[in-house]
Amino acid sequence: MSRDIDVLVLGGAGVDTIVHVPELPLPYADSYMIRPGIETRAGQTGDFVALGLHGLGLRTHHLDMLGDDPEGDLVRALHRERGMALTEVPQPAGTKRAVNLVGPDGRRLSLYDDSRAGEGDRLPENTVRDLAASSRHAHVSITHPCAFALPVLREAGVTISTDLHNWDGENPYHEPFAYTADVVFVSTTALAAPERTMRKIMENGRAEVVVATAGAEGAYLLADGEVTHVPAVPPRTPVVDSNGAGDSFAAGFLYGRLTGEPVERCALFGAVAGAYACTVPATRADAIGRAELLDQVAESEARAVR
Repeated sequence: MSRDIDVLVLGGAGVDTIVHVPELPLPYADSYMIRPGIETRAGQTGDFVALGLHGLGLRTHHLDMLGDDPEGDLVRALHRERGMALTEVPQPAGTKRAVNLVGPDGRRLSLYDDSRAGEGDRLPENTVRDLAASSRHAHVSITHPCAFALPVLREAGVTISTDLHNWDGENPYHEPFAYTADVVFVSTTALAAPERTMRKIMENGRAEVVVATAGAEGAYLLADGEVTHVPAVPPRTPVVDSNGAGDSFAAGFLYGRLTGEPVERCALFGAVAGAYACTVPATRADAIGRAELLDQVAESEARAVR
């Protein structure tokens, strides 16, 4: 069977409105004067994963629901301008959107508009099946329509990854994603006991690898029954925003996995890509290229043996 798509990305298309604030949490006040301004740009989790994979040279196809609205036009334009394949399903409620408050240190607080979704939202099974049949791997966002696509992807025989983001380890909504995927990413932000949750994912599901990202502390990798620490990679330029760092980590890791690298090196690829994302202003959608990724990975490996 021909597999002319390296990674099929499902879900996570939308727009963010970026608001720079003087501090987080933001104290109550009647008003604030905002600089460098308030901007809306295309790019949520699926968009950023697709952008990261595409920038690393993998053949990427993005599937999601979009509205016939200005926000949808921004998403369509992003994919068109970057040369990323996009299959869109009509979303009557409109394209997903969020407001990101970004502090001076690059930390982010996201406010998601939950009105642009419906209980009956679905990605058509035939569309998912046809695209999956042409794909080596599928990365699934934890949006409502994508939950119903998981069995179709599994039947199609593609490997699956997902990012649980700030799961607390208990919310049952995340479990179908956690227990269906072969590679699971999760943030340590809301985890009381990261290793316990990582092992729970592996024991209850199909995962071969679980990665818990921990920001400036690096990440934790569970593979072959062992948890190892993956140090953070210092970015080459100053940190300006953490938005998209987890998505970039996932893209870097998956690039390594799909090009046959050992799991520890995949994690280093992820760390380098995630660090690069922290140097990109929130108002831009950008990702590290393959040449720079490989250069920084070689540099990090050389430092490690000194």
